[in-house]
Amino acid sequence: MIHSDSFDSRQQRRARPRRSVLYVAGANARALQKARGLPADAVILDLEDAVAPQAKAQAREQVMQALQGDWGGRERIVRVNGWHTPWGPDDLAAVARAGADAVLLPKVQDAAQLAQAAGALDAAGGPAGLPLWAMIETPLAILRLDAIAGGHPRLECLVMGTSDLVKDMQARHTPDRLACLAALSLTVMAARAHGLAALDGVHLVLQDQAGLAAACRQGRDLGFDGKTVIHPAQIAAANAAFGPTEPELAQARKQLAAWQAGAGQGVVVVDGVLVEHLHVQEARRLLAQAQAIAARG
Repeated sequence: MIHSDSFDSRQQRRARPRRSVLYVAGANARALQKARGLPADAVILDLEDAVAPQAKAQAREQVMQALQGDWGGRERIVRVNGWHTPWGPDDLAAVARAGADAVLLPKVQDAAQLAQAAGALDAAGGPAGLPLWAMIETPLAILRLDAIAGGHPRLECLVMGTSDLVKDMQARHTPDRLACLAALSLTVMAARAHGLAALDGVHLVLQDQAGLAAACRQGRDLGFDGKTVIHPAQIAAANAAFGPTEPELAQARKQLAAWQAGAGQGVVVVDGVLVEHLHVQEARRLLAQAQAIAARG
């Protein structure tokens, strides 16, 4: 059971922009340096899929060094290797004290994995409450989403791993992402039910800008906060799709002004459309998101 104060604090953190979250291979020193100046809202410094087994130790050392210095206010999340791999425990011990903003756990399938990771971070001297993010990338994880999303007070974000999910389902990648639609929607529902952020999976075809834009629009329509991306050229499309548009902001300001002017009324009318408290909540969320994006520059 997640207490309401924990739920509320996580809801407040959701206002932080996560329109584009860039995976950066921990073994690529040049990419780690370049990522500091890219317009992504956050970076995932990856020790898992993007790193060959023989490069794991070097990648860990490079990522721990890269976490230091100026990242321009970007969130810095480290994706560690799984606990039962030869590298997972050492990854958690190293990242605990390295100054990361969160730790991303791969292939989370139950709440016990969250508790185990939190305990390992604490035992290694990590800061109290260091947030956890969870990769949702297996059929079993989809079937257990509610238990995972509500499984630990330090869990902050669900990250879709659509590539692994499609593989495990023995399905096919199609432009409409038909095989993933149920899993995508269920992940957003679980995230919202437990006050978490939710990030859409990656678009694998680097030269397919039209397909990327369509996938970003679809993810936004489904309710995701942002999209994980694998190349700097994909950042702009994600930022455009997941940020509030000027017409949306103008409408939000109009709704909020009308609501405040009609204090005490259950509903007000804006441009011939009924506006209730739920619309005002969404208007405030959009305006807060726009303010946070502007503050990031």
